[in-house]
Amino acid sequence: MQPPTGQPPPGKRWHTREDSGIRLDAALRWWHDDEPIEHPKIIELFNASLVLDDDGRYQLRIAPDWCYVQVEDAAYEVRTVDVTSDERVSLRLSDRTAEALDLGSLQLSPDGVLTCRVKQGRAKARFSRDAQYQFGELLEESPEGHLVLRAGQRHWEVPLSLEALQAAT
Repeated sequence: MQPPTGQPPPGKRWHTREDSGIRLDAALRWWHDDEPIEHPKIIELFNASLVLDDDGRYQLRIAPDWCYVQVEDAAYEVRTVDVTSDERVSLRLSDRTAEALDLGSLQLSPDGVLTCRVKQGRAKARFSRDAQYQFGELLEESPEGHLVLRAGQRHWEVPLSLEALQAAT
């Protein structure tokens, strides 16, 4: 047996907090050293542990341990769209938090998926298929032909065109 040399075995590399080898791709899939992470409990732990630090870098924070991770596009998934008791639209995110929808931040990606800004506008979230459907159920067309978000008795104009949404479906 060879004595340890302080070097990783052939074909392996050391990981640091700065270079963890962990990445969240544009489709919200987790990877480590270009291998997909597939265990559902690890995926849920990573989703719940993802935070944006004061410098705008993403970290996984699990108990006292942490490391930086690469986020290719959206950092969070909108899993559910709810209308609250005070007739506001609330989003439940993949990190198990909820926050009010910032209507002005809504965009439609080139692949037809809704996105918005979350975490006080500092991060991007991508709607899941279910959440996008739930959001669509709250939309209606105004007499002037604009899209309007309906939450109870309240209505807000949506900064997306009906044509763009129809083309995306």
